[in-house]
Parts: sequence; C-alpha cells; structure tokens
Amino acid sequence: MTAAPTLAFVKGHGTQNDFVVLEDPAVEIDLTVELVAALCDRPRGIGADGVLRVATAGALLAAGVIGELPDGVGADDWFMDYRNADGSIAEMCGNGVRVFAHYLRAAGLVDGDAFPVGSRAGSRSVVVHAVDDTAADVSVAMGRVRFDGPGGVGVAGLRLTGERVDVGNPHLACVVADLTPAGLADLDLTTGVDLDAREFPHGANVEILTPLEPATDGLDFTAHMRVFERGVGETRSCGTGLVAAASAGLRAMGRDQGVVGITVPGGAVVVTVADDAAVLRGPSRLVARGRLLPEWTAG
Repeated sequence: MTAAPTLAFVKGHGTQNDFVVLEDPAVEIDLTVELVAALCDRPRGIGADGVLRVATAGALLAAGVIGELPDGVGADDWFMDYRNADGSIAEMCGNGVRVFAHYLRAAGLVDGDAFPVGSRAGSRSVVVHAVDDTAADVSVAMGRVRFDGPGGVGVAGLRLTGERVDVGNPHLACVVADLTPAGLADLDLTTGVDLDAREFPHGANVEILTPLEPATDGLDFTAHMRVFERGVGETRSCGTGLVAAASAGLRAMGRDQGVVGITVPGGAVVVTVADDAAVLRGPSRLVARGRLLPEWTAG
C-alpha cells in the first residue's frame, strides 16, 4: 500500500465522540500510526478521537490489514477499520459504528436501513431509523456483555472500584455511590487514570457513572457518565463505554436487564440490556467533507 497524494475525508461525530472517516475501498491508504495520530491531532491535523476507514472485509483481508474474517463477518461486508487517536487499533467503537453506518447510508454504499457492519469484535447489526446527509438516528446491536470481576482505578485523586466489562473491548465501569451529576462534572480527569497493568494488560476504557435513577417515558432508569478512553484520553462520549456503564449500573441494582438513558457531556443515548446482550441507540452527525493538501500528507 502507498499513501495517496491527497486524502478525501468526512468529519462526523456521535454525541460529540468525533471521527475522521476515510473511504478507501481498494485499501490504498497506508494508515500508519503516525498518519492516524497526525490526522487526529487537533492543533496540527483535522482533529478527532479516532479514524474510521471504510472498506470491505475482503479487501482488508487481501491487503493484510486484518489476518482473518472475524466472527459473523462476510468478505463483502463493509468493515469499520477503527483506529484510536494515538494510532493504536481498537476492536470496537459504539459511537463510531453509528457514524460509520450513517456514512454508508448517506453515501449510497448500502441499500436499505438494516445491514451488518464488520468490526474486529465481530459483526454488528445496525438499523438506521432516520437519515439525511447530515443527521441520523441509528441503533447498533452491540452483542453480549461479559463481566470479568471487580477492578480498581485511581482517578481524580480517588481510588474507585468498578466492574471489569468486556463489550468487544475492555472496560472498567465504576458506579459511584452518592455521586451527583454536579459532582461528576466537577471531577478533574486531566491527570488521566491509573490502572493496574496486571489487571489490565491491554489497558481499558474507564467509565464513571452516577447511580441509576428511576425514569419514565419508555426508560427504566437514567444516569450520567464521563469516560476516559484507552489511547485517547477523556472524550465526550464512548459507545461501548455507555453499554458497559449501563450494564454495570443495572448489575449494581441486582438487575440483568433494563432500558437506561445515559447523559454524557456530548449528549444522550439509550442502552437496552437484555439476556446479556445490548442495543445502543443514538444520534450521528456528519459535519464536513474535504481533501487534505498533498503537502500536508507528504509531511
């Protein structure tokens, strides 16, 4: 693969978790760590929490980007080749899947409103409930939620205990007793998180969640959340983190299912947890498209 002289891109976000979308069906872009990091760097690039490459699973397999087709993924399926802002590869991104599905639908790359999206965590079924060139409402079947026992983290001068949750990627979801939305907003996450590498050899996303409160209007509960993403830092939303947090919040109440509305700094989503599986529903926005200057790409 060789780096193209220019790169066409689209910028989008899901509850302000933002991404650079690169349509690359022939897998011609050499998506190096350095290129991803530069694209995502806000002062010197476009600025984003991650990069979504749009290609089929078969094309990525033929180019050696993936070593095998993940569970349930067909060669002709569109595959979300997701990279964190630091250039590292991530297995899954719930907000990214919504933006990816929105892009596929708006660009005319899929027919119909229900279709699979491939990821390194396996196939994810999506439903586009409403869509236009700039806005969409998308549900993503996030698969099974696995609990791996308790874990601890140092954050904002506190030592918190949470649930280790696997949603295709690793999480530590901390439901903090007596934490109010105002108290959550006041936490200083700029110093990062301190995870035990023996517990989390590959790192983890860390969610801090207020206790679930009873709700109405089709929801069972509501809560507020902030998140520190592996390879990125604090982001204004994290789709897999929302699923992990909703599942941990329900578990803290002795429940294994429910409909939870969660507010994050970037907006609000709904997580439906049932039978150890979850569906994430929320908005997507496509906000800009353009081309990088060849001089920038060369540099």
